[in-house]
Amino acid sequence: MQFSFFGALGSILASSGFASFLEDPRSLIMIIIACVLLYMGIGKKFEPLLLVPIAFGMLLANLPLTGLLNAPVDGSSPGMLWVFYQGVQHAIYPSIIFLGIGAMTDFGPLIARPSSLLLGAAAQLGIFSAFLLALVLGFPGAVAAAIAIIGGADGPTSILVASRLAPDYLPAIAIAAYSYMALIPLIQPPIMRLLTTKKEREVKMEQLRQVSKTEKIVFPIAVAIIVILLIPDTAPLIGMLMLGNLLRECGVTDRLSDTAQNALCNIVTIFLGLSVGCKAIASTFLTWETIKIIILGLIAFTFSTVGGLLFGKVMYKLTGGKVNPLIGSAGVSAVPMAARVSQVEGQKANPANFLLMHAMGPNVAGVIGSAVAAGFVLKVFGA
Repeated sequence: MQFSFFGALGSILASSGFASFLEDPRSLIMIIIACVLLYMGIGKKFEPLLLVPIAFGMLLANLPLTGLLNAPVDGSSPGMLWVFYQGVQHAIYPSIIFLGIGAMTDFGPLIARPSSLLLGAAAQLGIFSAFLLALVLGFPGAVAAAIAIIGGADGPTSILVASRLAPDYLPAIAIAAYSYMALIPLIQPPIMRLLTTKKEREVKMEQLRQVSKTEKIVFPIAVAIIVILLIPDTAPLIGMLMLGNLLRECGVTDRLSDTAQNALCNIVTIFLGLSVGCKAIASTFLTWETIKIIILGLIAFTFSTVGGLLFGKVMYKLTGGKVNPLIGSAGVSAVPMAARVSQVEGQKANPANFLLMHAMGPNVAGVIGSAVAAGFVLKVFGA
């Protein structure tokens, strides 16, 4: 049989991924969206450590004929991205990220002022507000609960809950959560200035008491026991968060603490991002539900900020003006960015204000609060 160069070229093109775009152009749209997200992560620096791998996972998942998402069938080898996704499916990656967060975080400000827990709890208002709005918009209860967790401003928690309750909506929920976390310096300040007076923003808070080493060691152990006994579904997140903090504070596991904060957390972030991105395929992502989720995420985040600030104002009144309400906005669990925003706004009102350590208390409480909220919705809506 005579060889034809153009015939061979035509055969290759006909069986290539380029031809598949003609059959379903939605995949091309998803690739364009992935490139936009890459630009946001690289060019605009919106949560680049996770947004870049998420976007690239989305890119890979929507390139036709790769087999990267193939599940194992009759003894065949599974696709690479399918294997990676099992870490999300079984709550491994989010839990390891929480291990790193615990190792990075000083719980001292929370221990020194336990009332910060109330501010962290108040800042979960967005979760319950978004849940009710999602129900009104027609989402099933489990999906509404997964969307609502965006209000906690905690990416790993949002991913864990979505993977259990709403896997088809996982990419939209994760992208919304991390995008709004990156936009905290833009979203929160106008709300903070709207809901507080200049007099309240000027309040200088007293220096926190010194927390002993024993307190810092006992705290993560006690919290793990009490919270997990109360809501067992919080075990993956709370357990790893408190283990990470214990590694940090106990003084005899510095190498493990360093690994959890750096190498391990960075490695898992790559797998987590790729796994989330690979679920963003055209059939489930290019829907009106995705737009609704993005909007609900913003509403949830806004209400969480409002809840923290309003309770901060209550504490301002109850303490006779000794608590600056601005620290309430740090009750969302975006550590430490939300605390830094409180510090910046406080110094704008009063250059002598130093609110960072005071705001870290509600900030850490928000991490615990979002994990507890996640455990609660998993208990109620989980299979």
